[in-house]
Amino acid sequence: MKNLILFVVLSLLLSVSCTAQTKKQETILAQAEVMPVTEALLVQTETEIKEEPKKEAMQEVLIETSMGNITIALYNETPLHRDNFIKLVNDNFYDGVLFHRIIQGFMIQTGDPDSRNAAKGARLGMGGPGYTIPAEIKPQFSHKRGAVAAARTGDHMNPERRSSGSQFYIVDNPNGAPHLNGQYTIFGEVISGMDVVDRIAAQRKDQADRPLEDIKIISMKMVE
Repeated sequence: MKNLILFVVLSLLLSVSCTAQTKKQETILAQAEVMPVTEALLVQTETEIKEEPKKEAMQEVLIETSMGNITIALYNETPLHRDNFIKLVNDNFYDGVLFHRIIQGFMIQTGDPDSRNAAKGARLGMGGPGYTIPAEIKPQFSHKRGAVAAARTGDHMNPERRSSGSQFYIVDNPNGAPHLNGQYTIFGEVISGMDVVDRIAAQRKDQADRPLEDIKIISMKMVE
């Protein structure tokens, strides 16, 4: 009889202990579930819903010429050339400058300040703002039709391939000019007015590729 009573008491004690342990585990589990929701998961959710930073919009320049308007967009990946070009535009550097070299099926070139009011037949293409720009040759940009690139002197006297501070050219060949890839800094592209580029490239010219009739940049301005 005593043994039976002892067994019953032990069973009751064991049952109470198990019940208490189970409740304790449930409480711990509940706390473990609550903490990540209120802290860790919220942080994770905020991180996941953050938007990717927006790509900086390309700045555009309107080139008003004596044969029509051309609009170009400047690449942000070539910031030295972009910022220099914008400065020159804002300083009215290009106003009155000629397209001094045109080769139909290849490109048209401008940016020589010495071409303003230049005499007929004068050889042009050596002028600039008095400085050059470090090369920013990027493999993702090619000499496609409409590419805007900086002119420069040849490798024999310019092994670093530094760009002219102001002279640039626009490719007009439908197939581009891939033979120039990797050699000149391409810093923008035409987004409207390629018909004007083609018209300029088709004008009559002399043996030095200068148009017989002057083709001027009337003005340049940033597009708001």
